[in-house]
Amino acid sequence: MIKLILNWFLYAAAILVTAYILPGVAVSGFVAALILAAVLGAINMLLRPILIFLTLPINVITLGLFTLVINAALVMLAAYMVPDFTVSGFWAAFFFALVLAVIHGLLNALKGGD
Repeated sequence: MIKLILNWFLYAAAILVTAYILPGVAVSGFVAALILAAVLGAINMLLRPILIFLTLPINVITLGLFTLVINAALVMLAAYMVPDFTVSGFWAAFFFALVLAVIHGLLNALKGGD
C-alpha cells in the first residue's frame, strides 16, 4: 500500500514538473496533480488497453507510433474530466504525454524502480 501511495505522489510530481516545463499545459496545484494522476491512472487502466486493441492494425502499420496519438487523446480526455488541468490543444497533449513518460521514468529510476 505504501508503494502505491509513493508511486501516486511521484506521478503527481512528474505531472507538476511536466506542466511547468511545457507551454500550453497548466495544473493549478499539487492537489489537482494528485487528482489528475488518479484520473490518468484509471483511464490508462480501463480505456488504454481497449483503444490499443481496437487500433492494432494502424499500430502495426506505424510500428507502434500511433500509441503516442492514443496517449495524447487520453490526456485530452483527462483534461476534460479534471477542471484544474488545462491543455491548449492536441500537440500540447501529445508533448505532455511524451515528456510525462520520460520524467516519470527518471523519477522512478531515482526512487529505485519497481
